[in-house]
Amino acid sequence: MKKKICRVCGKKLFDEAILQFINMPKSAQFLPSAIEILTEIGVDVDIFQCSNCALVQLMSEPVPYYREVIRATALSEEMTDFRRGQFKQWIDDYFLQGNKLIEIGCGSGEFLNIMQENEVSVYGLEYGEESVRKAINQGFRVENSFLANDTQLLKEAPFDAFYMLNFLEHLPDPNLTLKGIHNNLVDGAIGLVEVPNFDMIIRNNLFAEFISDHLLYFTQETFISTLSSNGFEVLSCNEVWHDYSLSAVVKKREKTDLSSFIHTQKVLESEVNQYINRFCGGSVAIWGAGHQALAVMSLIELKGKIKYVVDSAKFKQDKFTPATHIPIVSPSMLNDDPVKAIIVMAASYSDEVVKIIQADYRDIDIAVLRESGLEII
Repeated sequence: MKKKICRVCGKKLFDEAILQFINMPKSAQFLPSAIEILTEIGVDVDIFQCSNCALVQLMSEPVPYYREVIRATALSEEMTDFRRGQFKQWIDDYFLQGNKLIEIGCGSGEFLNIMQENEVSVYGLEYGEESVRKAINQGFRVENSFLANDTQLLKEAPFDAFYMLNFLEHLPDPNLTLKGIHNNLVDGAIGLVEVPNFDMIIRNNLFAEFISDHLLYFTQETFISTLSSNGFEVLSCNEVWHDYSLSAVVKKREKTDLSSFIHTQKVLESEVNQYINRFCGGSVAIWGAGHQALAVMSLIELKGKIKYVVDSAKFKQDKFTPATHIPIVSPSMLNDDPVKAIIVMAASYSDEVVKIIQADYRDIDIAVLRESGLEII
């Protein structure tokens, strides 16, 4: 039997379904006519769970219209009021006024109309041609497409922010769409993503919430892990709209800037060389052959500048430092072949080493490698 694979993490699902329903509606949008009910039959729905990430999901084919957003919520005054307050709070909290936003799966523009009240430039992405025509006829800028891969570039990209409301749970490959969104955003872009709240469904035993349209059933844990694994930092995740939805604010994760490491390396190299130059050639040692010390010796180019490296670990003695090839010796060498100065590079043991040197080798100058740089004792 072919293994069933999780739609998000790609790992194996449990072999057996955790729940099975017989004779379910084939979709939320299929309402048969008087003629169609003569031959229409329901479908069986098997619900599986990932053995790795715990996401609950259907393995059946998506409904034919899964790329489209079909909303009846525009008929609800309560929902309109909720979205108006929610959007304004989101815009204000993240200083998005004046920015370019896109709704992924905008339907006929029901929420574009509300979002544009907040001094932002709104765009929409929608697959349903009729919905796109309705949105454009209202004056909205909507692209007729669907993000089916992570390389697709949208016409108006990049965007400063995006929102996607109750759409992700319909997608057979949510990773591709999330990565596609990610690649159409500026660095640090903010997003608002909502899905039905499976935590609430479990709490209240709402068995009727399962439907063939929804392939994915997110708890807060699986929702956050899905967003995070697709390049988004989750800033918050809360239950909203009578707890029926999980609402997450996300930020496009940027590459970590480590340029300060290079600056710190250069500063330390200068400090250590200045210290070594205070003494005659070949009269400075290092205490410590741990991984950090070995890296520092190599990265600030101490080869040929240090007489030897002292380390108390016997298995390191009579060997050489990698890359710099400085001999590693026991502490007794400080008596047999003295030096004028020692640079202690023993990380969290440095203060203990300093006490040993001060007690047993009184005539030796000492410097310590700290997180803040070279400290002269």
